[in-house]
Amino acid sequence: MSITMRTHTTTIKLIIFSFAILLLSSCALKAIPSEYTSVKDGFENVGLDKLGNGKVLIYNGADILHKMDNTARLNIWINNNSFGQLKANEYAIIDLREGHYNFKVQHLDMVNIRSDHKVEIDSKTKVIKIKPTITSNKLEILNELPQNFNNFSYSKKI
Repeated sequence: MSITMRTHTTTIKLIIFSFAILLLSSCALKAIPSEYTSVKDGFENVGLDKLGNGKVLIYNGADILHKMDNTARLNIWINNNSFGQLKANEYAIIDLREGHYNFKVQHLDMVNIRSDHKVEIDSKTKVIKIKPTITSNKLEILNELPQNFNNFSYSKKI
């Protein structure tokens, strides 16, 4: 093999290695500390009957594509206060009084993807699903637990 051929091979390997490092590190969203106190006591067996009247379950409903490439982590702020980070299939339960809230959601997928969502919480609000999408983030008030909720875990960082 000639010197020129070795140089090209080495250069190509270096480019591929650099791209792989960039790709892996770009998808790691730093967690933010929570300014909220979670409500876990009495919720060992989460059910819709225990939610509502201010007790709201928020979960990350990321799909398989975001789980595979590690872009499912969501940093969430509620009324400019840090709620914390939810990983795929994680949930937290918090107290939210009735009223209007602004949810800011961020996930990292090569670039920071941010979105704002206006939410009205009332006594009937029980479950909020937040998930990353290819171009933004989606927030839905569902008031039902996901079908595979037994695969979810409580976020210990919130």
